[in-house]
Amino acid sequence: MNKTIRRTSVFCLLLVLALLVRASWVQVYDAKALADNDNNRRNTIAQYARPLGDIIVAGSPVTGSQRTESGDLAYKRTYTDGELYAAVTGYGSQAYGSTQLEGIYGPVLDGTDDRLKNASDVITGEAAAPGDVLTTIDPDVQKAAYGALGDDKGAAVAMDPKTGRILGMVSTPSYDPSTISGTTDQDAWQKLLADPDKSLVNRALRQPLAPGSTFKLVVASAALENGLYDSVDQATDSPDPYTLPGTTTVLSNESASAPCENATLRTALQYSCNNVFAKVAADLGQEKLRAMAEKFGFDTEKLDVPVRASASVYPKEMDSAQTALTGIGQFEVTATPMQMAMVSAALADGGELAAPHMVSSVTDAKGATLQEYPDGDTERVVSESTAAQLRSAMVTVVEDGTGTNARIDGAEVGGKTGTAQNGVGNENTPYAWFTSYAKDDASGKEVAVAVVVEDSGAARSEVSGNGLAAPVARKMMEAALAG
Repeated sequence: MNKTIRRTSVFCLLLVLALLVRASWVQVYDAKALADNDNNRRNTIAQYARPLGDIIVAGSPVTGSQRTESGDLAYKRTYTDGELYAAVTGYGSQAYGSTQLEGIYGPVLDGTDDRLKNASDVITGEAAAPGDVLTTIDPDVQKAAYGALGDDKGAAVAMDPKTGRILGMVSTPSYDPSTISGTTDQDAWQKLLADPDKSLVNRALRQPLAPGSTFKLVVASAALENGLYDSVDQATDSPDPYTLPGTTTVLSNESASAPCENATLRTALQYSCNNVFAKVAADLGQEKLRAMAEKFGFDTEKLDVPVRASASVYPKEMDSAQTALTGIGQFEVTATPMQMAMVSAALADGGELAAPHMVSSVTDAKGATLQEYPDGDTERVVSESTAAQLRSAMVTVVEDGTGTNARIDGAEVGGKTGTAQNGVGNENTPYAWFTSYAKDDASGKEVAVAVVVEDSGAARSEVSGNGLAAPVARKMMEAALAG
């Protein structure tokens, strides 16, 4: 063999070796990365090759699968009462991905979760039968919330104070996830993206707003826990009108005739006296208020229920006047309905806050449990004494104060209204809030609720927590107690 042929042979051999090395590298080291790549169409084909597992409410699926008429994706997601449960399920779309429970539990629902596979599946590489996600949602509470909110823009959350189970979660206006589940739903998708009311946003978890006077429950908790006042029935040192510290700005009360001067915390909650809670906030200072807010769940970046909730915020680096404004749930205080439901739940359960969750378990196709979410995982927020006193004051709000529209015959109901300023100088329609709890001693059932109505179309003068939000809360509480 001459030198030229020998060199050519060696070069070709090296090329073959390089190709073998590269092929082995791709098959051994890059295989998983390529398989998991979002642009790998085979993953989507496999995901929708057969019916998906379901999201379950009270034993019945609120999701389904439908055979497609064409294309390489055999099935697409369908929804029963899609608008009613959109804030719970999220959407599963062949074109636009998945959100909320559909996204979090995607591998379980499409059968690719390793926990679903048996030994033969591992050997053959076959996909396992899809599993299901069992929620804690009570359909009666869910329907009550959705029906009561109606055409209003807003959100509502109900939870069991003892267990932390989320019984209802609604965001309006809603949308039907079925309309965007296929590959040819571009028009519906673009319409949702252009919707000025942002119906794709889960307002119950992802829309923190100024909580207004509902935040006074947190301030009252801080006042009692820090010994500023010994009880809700002790007179406070609260001039009316009250001038914000270091300013000439006078803080007014909604009702000029309300007995707010030096009012007790009970009376101040009953009439929602701004002067009292602004003065309490200024006297306590921002650090003590922030510490109490954080115990209730504010400033928590990772509140997963299991859907991630946006953080509710108590602001930092304020002057005395700004701190006073936080006492009435203004300045830069923000909260989600989920957060304000947690406040009422902690007070309802003797000062202990149960971790909120809306999934009870995840199962395989045969019903065997893959993952379970425990009830009653609690943390102490305030003392039993503080919780009992504030429940008593919240009952006064409902029986004789600003929350009378939440009354339920035969049940103990306590609550707090709120009307929060919206925009610079309150130029926009205010937000109407209500947070509450209800107990039925005969049955032992109880529930905590928070409702916000961002916009009902009502005139500004008609916007109030009692007028707009409390009736929604009452419907939800009635459904929970009767469930």
